[in-house]
Amino acid sequence: MRVQAGLLSIIFVASLASASFADPLKYDTDKDGTLDLAEMEAAAAAAFDRLNNDQDTTLEYKEAKGRLSEKAFVAADPDKDNSLTKDEYIAMAEKLFKAADIENDGTLDARELRSHAGRALQRLLK
Repeated sequence: MRVQAGLLSIIFVASLASASFADPLKYDTDKDGTLDLAEMEAAAAAAFDRLNNDQDTTLEYKEAKGRLSEKAFVAADPDKDNSLTKDEYIAMAEKLFKAADIENDGTLDARELRSHAGRALQRLLK
């Protein structure tokens, strides 16, 4: 139940930002018109590396600010150490991916990426 509440917090806060994304499938490396889990994980890992300004092994809230709210950050931090490892960041993205996968086919198309969870996911990947 806490995980669901945390995921809903992430989705809600990200949807409030109403970020505009010019190309929601820019992470579609095989150009099949969908984003699969492997493509999303690679994009999330790359986003983590871009955000990790101090080049340590974790993201602090100040590094992730603008991608998610403080409440969502806390929800994504299961060990409560006030930072996110790359695995925790990717796990958060995976939860959003699964929430956006309305068709439950393991891929996200442009329509699914425009959903609340899809927009929250894109915010993490940009």
